[in-house]
Amino acid sequence: METKDLHPDLLRLYIDYADVAPQRVEAISGSGSNRQYVRLFAPDGTSVIGVRGTSYEENHAFITLARHFLEKGLSVPRVLAVAEDEMCYLQEDLGTRSLFDALRPAREAGGVYGEEERALLRRTIAELPRLQILGAQGLDFSVCYPQEAMDETNVMFDLNYFKYCFLKATGVDFHELRLEQDFRQLAKDLLSTLHSPLSTFLYRDFQARNVMLDADGTPFFIDFQGGRRGPIYYDLASFLWQASARYPQELREELIDVYRKSLDEVLGSSTFNFQLSTLNSFVLFRLLQVLGAYGFRGYFERKQHFLDSIPPALENLRELLKEEGSCPYPELRKVLENVLLSVEKQRFLADNRTLRVRIFSFSYKRGIPEDTSGNGGGYVFDCRSTHNPGRYEPYKQLTGLDKPVIKFLEDDGEILTFLDSVYRLADAHVERYLQRGFTDLMFSFGCTGGQHRSVYCAQHLAEHLHKKYGIAIDLTHREQGIHTLLPAQ
Repeated sequence: METKDLHPDLLRLYIDYADVAPQRVEAISGSGSNRQYVRLFAPDGTSVIGVRGTSYEENHAFITLARHFLEKGLSVPRVLAVAEDEMCYLQEDLGTRSLFDALRPAREAGGVYGEEERALLRRTIAELPRLQILGAQGLDFSVCYPQEAMDETNVMFDLNYFKYCFLKATGVDFHELRLEQDFRQLAKDLLSTLHSPLSTFLYRDFQARNVMLDADGTPFFIDFQGGRRGPIYYDLASFLWQASARYPQELREELIDVYRKSLDEVLGSSTFNFQLSTLNSFVLFRLLQVLGAYGFRGYFERKQHFLDSIPPALENLRELLKEEGSCPYPELRKVLENVLLSVEKQRFLADNRTLRVRIFSFSYKRGIPEDTSGNGGGYVFDCRSTHNPGRYEPYKQLTGLDKPVIKFLEDDGEILTFLDSVYRLADAHVERYLQRGFTDLMFSFGCTGGQHRSVYCAQHLAEHLHKKYGIAIDLTHREQGIHTLLPAQ
């Protein structure tokens, strides 16, 4: 990243702080917000983190919380300099190694955590009560962004997010009124913990990506600007039941024990009755939250990473439901059990039945290709609205498989716009067929002679679907007598 690309206010703040322009600037990716994070290097090699935000309230929350937590002796980055309008600030650089990075080998091994990884997890989870309890002492919660406390609106929003973005997308039947009643009872049970005389800070985004490690493995917390007053159970559930982490149950139990001992030490003579049953309620809530998020980003935005995250989240849900009393909400429990049964059915079908996609190019003069599967045919796309290279002498003896025709079509661009719409429709259909365990899908592309445009489109859709989904493709260019099988990967 060039210095000239840095926001002028952030550059000016750094120069005022360091008395010199940064020698080098590195962009930091991975933030979930629209704020700009950069690493700024001085000529002597030392560095700080620069932040440029778009929300004064969000920046003010982080700056105020960080200073308050540091006064309490908590492991957070120091705020080094703040612009007068608080739209940008500098903070201590805690390095590049996060807990998420340190745990990568264990995750990639399918959840096999060695002693080194376990030690880092124990140190991290032991620090959480200090942030929650000491961090809340003397804190003006009105600075929290976007609100000062967890409330029923938050809970119901997340529960309905699960209903509309995950549950309805799966097609599982449910009684909406009874489910809504269960949601309200769950919200009431969760928020009852707020009536405790003990005021506690809810990190809200407590995850391995937001824990930085120094050279000695000491954990430091970042990105807590979305925190607010709330129950301590939320963060514990959020961290230990994160789907991608794949923590084995015995490791979760060990870390819960570490947390409880640390909590007792922080509270001292104060008493707090930690309840595993209450923790399970928050685990249930967090699993519904993440399934709602995965459903939206996967089913609606069609992002494969989130679709891949759904099975481990459902496995966590399956294990939770085995716990007695973990879901004392009749309609919700029935719905969740039906979701798990539906997933098992889809998995069985996927293991025992293979989707085959048949794709044809053809000439309308000879008619639409016959469907021999007995399913009645599929999509038929008319390519005749696009520019026809067959009208020009150099291309008359060529087909849509030949480079000169491909170049003509792609330079013209009409065929690419046409295919963009086809890809979106085909992707949605293939994904739904895979979910439902169907075995046969047919796409046909026709043009005047079945030689140029239809051949190009059929070939490119075949390659697109095979590359994206790894499914078997049966491709036929009928008028050329060319048949190609792309096997399932």
